[in-house]
Amino acid sequence: MQNLDSKAFFSYSITDAEKSKAFYENVLGLSGKIIPMCPGTNILELTLAGDMRVMLYEKKDHVPATFTVLNFEVPDIEKYVKELTDEGVKFEHYDGSDELGIMRDDGPLISWFRDPDGNFISVLQEERAEKFSNEYLGEAPQSPS
Repeated sequence: MQNLDSKAFFSYSITDAEKSKAFYENVLGLSGKIIPMCPGTNILELTLAGDMRVMLYEKKDHVPATFTVLNFEVPDIEKYVKELTDEGVKFEHYDGSDELGIMRDDGPLISWFRDPDGNFISVLQEERAEKFSNEYLGEAPQSPS
């Protein structure tokens, strides 16, 4: 069997690469570049910390993801939620979330918002996210040498 322990990336659909590039760069502070594909279709490549790449591809019949497509661990969730709110980002509010939209139960401190195409993105408090991950999901498996 082949071993797929190699560099990887993930992707999800959007409607307009230019509109998404403006949001991801100007609001979230990420670096992105538009890559022309077949005629009339573009891909937005985002570069995240750790040289991780995300490919957002234009899709005419785009339907927003019903799950979280991108999670950002941040050192101070309240600060980030307030700053993003000041930038016009609207956070989701669920049962159990506070006035900022932050869930404060026993899991990680987390809050969700949507990109311009309705895809869910979250911010999580770093130490709570790591604690939750280690306690409930176990340590990350080590790559074979």
